[in-house]
Amino acid sequence: MITIIHGDDIPQSRKYFQDLKSKEKNVVSFDGGKITITDLVQNIEGSSLFGDTKSIFIEEFLTKLKKTNEESKEILEFLIKNYKSANFALWESKEISKRDLFILKDAIIKNFKLPQSIFLFLDNLKPNSHLPGGNLPLKLFHQTLDSGIKGELILFMMQRQIRLLIALTTHSNNPIDELLRLAPWQKSKLEKQVQLFNISDLKSIYKKLFEIELGQKTGTLNLSLSQSIDFLLLEM
Repeated sequence: MITIIHGDDIPQSRKYFQDLKSKEKNVVSFDGGKITITDLVQNIEGSSLFGDTKSIFIEEFLTKLKKTNEESKEILEFLIKNYKSANFALWESKEISKRDLFILKDAIIKNFKLPQSIFLFLDNLKPNSHLPGGNLPLKLFHQTLDSGIKGELILFMMQRQIRLLIALTTHSNNPIDELLRLAPWQKSKLEKQVQLFNISDLKSIYKKLFEIELGQKTGTLNLSLSQSIDFLLLEM
């Protein structure tokens, strides 16, 4: 059996993946960017010798898949050939396209999607929200809360958004993995958004987001989480 766990709701997809792993006995875990065909062959053949069904958990294989790489092709073919004799669970940190999922057409697909309201909110994060007519991020934040998304998840997504903007601003020769995994249209939107900020402001916002997270986790936050984010948006 092959189970593919993906989608933009990373906390929920990750939780499902970890819960699935905790229920299995003979678990072997791999980094999808480093796994080799030898790793899989040795584990599957070893399990057949002793009569134990192995559960293979692979993180970020489809995300990091290099379609022109012979090793990747062999791994895909191996999964297709052996999905009845072992349990394979693939976790991806983004939504995988239907075209790429079709390669493993017999897989069970678990897609954890976020409401579009949160992406509208993130795309509209900008400085000077306190000026007349500049309260759109605050309005969209509360609309996102009203849609049922928890403040903790919004905080997580804000941290990710600002981290990506900082990564774009620094023009590093070694960009972070999150940036490399973006689709061209996603990166294009961020490149437009980052022009509204300077790097010092972005770092300041990221620091404040970290402080809010720390206060929330330690119980030292003076205000509620939503109020703390309110004030941060007004100060941007």
